[in-house]
Amino acid sequence: MTVEQRPLRADARRNREALVAAAREVFGAKGVDAPLDEIARRAEVAIGTLYNRFPTRADLVEAAFLPTLEEAQALSEEALACEDPWEGFVLFLERSILMQVADRGFTQVCARAFDPASGLEKAKHANASRMRRIIERAQEAGVLRADFQLADLAVVFAGASAAQDWRRGLALVLDGLRSRI
Repeated sequence: MTVEQRPLRADARRNREALVAAAREVFGAKGVDAPLDEIARRAEVAIGTLYNRFPTRADLVEAAFLPTLEEAQALSEEALACEDPWEGFVLFLERSILMQVADRGFTQVCARAFDPASGLEKAKHANASRMRRIIERAQEAGVLRADFQLADLAVVFAGASAAQDWRRGLALVLDGLRSRI
């Protein structure tokens, strides 16, 4: 059994959980470039403990946001399961934008590139594949503009989430995306 495979002692496990919870709060409010010492203070551990558990910022970001990317995966699967492809597309956009509006760190994780071998990049790649399928399904049904592409989601997310009322912003965007056939 290697050191990484060995179960953590109870106090080490509590420290790790406190650091991840603090990272979610701080990164969510201030973004993934927030000071690590603030996360350690909020978790009530020494900065050395943070670096012992998470040698790099990327390690901490992954621990904090991989569960959120898994939520996004479940959301995309729910959207794909909708009988009506347009309703699935709208459901996906509404909930994705809500996740990003509520969490600055998650927005940054979605927009940034990480080590291709990281769990974050693997999860983002898998989510992109499902997002592509949501788009294709709506286009095949003739309800989404044929020229809409996966890369256009970044514009939709940025535009809708920047609006003072993101729901109104999304409604305007959706009106422009709906096929007029």
